[in-house]
Amino acid sequence: MNNHRFLITAAALALAALVLPLAALGQDHDADVKTAIKAQTDRAGVIYKRGKQAHYTKKFDLSGLPHYHPGPQLTGWIRLHGNNYLSDGMLGDYWQQGFAKYQPGLRLSYFLPTSAVAFASLYYNQSDIAMDHEPGFYDILAYERVMNNDPVCITAVTGSFDVGGWSNSFAIIVNKDNPITGISMKQLDRVFGAARDGGWAGTAWHADWGRGPEENIRTWGGLGLQGEWADKRITPYGFALRYNTSTSFSDKVLRSSDKWNEDIHTYGNWVKPDGTRLIEADQIAQSVAKNRYGIGYILYRGDRPGIKRLSLAAQDGGPYIEHTMDNVQNLSYPLINQLYFFINVRPGTKMDPKVKEFIRYVLSQEGQEEVERDGKYLPLTAEVVRAMLAKLN
Repeated sequence: MNNHRFLITAAALALAALVLPLAALGQDHDADVKTAIKAQTDRAGVIYKRGKQAHYTKKFDLSGLPHYHPGPQLTGWIRLHGNNYLSDGMLGDYWQQGFAKYQPGLRLSYFLPTSAVAFASLYYNQSDIAMDHEPGFYDILAYERVMNNDPVCITAVTGSFDVGGWSNSFAIIVNKDNPITGISMKQLDRVFGAARDGGWAGTAWHADWGRGPEENIRTWGGLGLQGEWADKRITPYGFALRYNTSTSFSDKVLRSSDKWNEDIHTYGNWVKPDGTRLIEADQIAQSVAKNRYGIGYILYRGDRPGIKRLSLAAQDGGPYIEHTMDNVQNLSYPLINQLYFFINVRPGTKMDPKVKEFIRYVLSQEGQEEVERDGKYLPLTAEVVRAMLAKLN
């Protein structure tokens, strides 16, 4: 797989070189492209080292998951495209080797430069399975217009607790001096969001999801703090609004409306003079640590000085769930991420039996034990697996 990973990295760099000049026309785009490629090279090295390690050794209770019992012996290739972290880590190898023990006649062919190619590979019929995080608006729209239906979506793994890149969980952070300890999802919308006329569910617009400016929360008193905090204006911090992380947060918190607090400060990765990257989450954490009245959302990568994390409640009034690895894995913490398999299945037809057999393996105890072994993504719960197997059947 070493040569395979080299090709994936080369493909990612080539993609950056092709796309970025178009975004920078009319500027000194040659310098911008060089800077962007430098950042991509630095990222590739960091991710490669990170991917070789198991970042947690905890064993979760997988006894509620079914064992994999192979069906008829099949032959042929299964083409899986998309999520680069499957091969940046060891999980792609582990699934490939583990599945071969049961179905030696089936071979997995990976093309994993980036999740950005996942949906296109499906509607161009270049893949049998696309692995991706939550698809964006134009991912879904393009698929629906080409295929005239939606793909089958199967949850494959839960994102990591704190491993950067592996769909690590969201954390809500405030300054260490802030007396607040928890916040609800509705309050997050009222703090980070703004008045809106509706929101999106996939490509369907819901006018009934609108709300007015009277629901905005702009001072700490609006979150129940008293005394000196009551009239202090909240300063929100987050990711650059073009970035997938901000759209994912909007999908989960703002009803996919992309209507943000007018005061939000946003950050993107940038390259320091020594050629290394300063990532968004670190910039957000540093800003909140300096601002007593700040609040930020980050993809969690370990604690930083001067800040603390808030517990989250799915509903106003609680229960408030602490941000821990167990609560991310068992899905009780509201702001988790997951990775999905997307499969073409035309209405009135059945799923390719080769694809179905591989997915059954991934959803089994054996397949999810490999997730634990890789030590970055988190294994699925028995409840999720039962729901996914019901969808398969």
